[in-house]
Amino acid sequence: MPASRSRMRAEGMKTLRVYLEGVGVWSPSLANVDALRLWLTGRPPITANTKPPATILPANERRRAPESVLIAAEVAAQAVAASGRAASTLTCVFASAFGDQTITDYLCATLAHAPNELSPTRFHNSVHNAPAGYWTIATDCQAPSNAVCAGRASFGAGLLEAATQACADEKPVLLVCSDIAGTGPLAEITGCHHAFGCALVLSPKATARGMGSLDLQLTLAAPSGPDLPADAAAWIASNPSATALSLLALLANNGGDCVLAASDQLGLRAHWETTHLKSTHLEGTA
Repeated sequence: MPASRSRMRAEGMKTLRVYLEGVGVWSPSLANVDALRLWLTGRPPITANTKPPATILPANERRRAPESVLIAAEVAAQAVAASGRAASTLTCVFASAFGDQTITDYLCATLAHAPNELSPTRFHNSVHNAPAGYWTIATDCQAPSNAVCAGRASFGAGLLEAATQACADEKPVLLVCSDIAGTGPLAEITGCHHAFGCALVLSPKATARGMGSLDLQLTLAAPSGPDLPADAAAWIASNPSATALSLLALLANNGGDCVLAASDQLGLRAHWETTHLKSTHLEGTA
């Protein structure tokens, strides 16, 4: 997009205000939001299992589902449980920079050496909206769902999409953003070396469930955010979904601003203000 058009788009967008009702987080080092809070305050986090529990999925589906689906389902379930809403009613946006890199690597290798041996099941799980499919089936959700991919700007683009839908349709929206580690030659290209996922439930209106308000505005400013633990920069560099940490760190505090990449040229400025409508805030929403 030409710089002039980017500027016009940024300057022409009105501020979107949404209200956060639930948060979910998972990585091999962060089991949930409580672990995130500890890590942000400099204390050792609650280490997760090597595999996300994703208990919202039926047992047979959990056994068959790839890691990309398990992470998305786990963080989505955490966020929805914290919000107190019914998963079956929530419009959902699933964002990912690279989708399932393990399956993509398998598909490429198999097509190159033995195309007749390609697994239909593995191919089924390779599509970018596979996590949305598993989630909506498991929760009997018939609300709209879509998948967003914007490279390393996928979290910001997904947040913009979810907030826009919440405000336009006047309905709460579930946002999920996750990426797994790459394997094979693909890992060298993507530079994604660890798994991370997060989820937010956003409402267009303030309710008793609300943790605070989030104002979003397009900008030409470069990505920026609050101070994070020393290892956060490495996390963000090695997993695009971990760019969410800049926003998640604000949620652990009483307010603040950050700028998230929303495309290769546009940023998304986020201003967070904590409210006291909800008895448990970020530290109690695991």
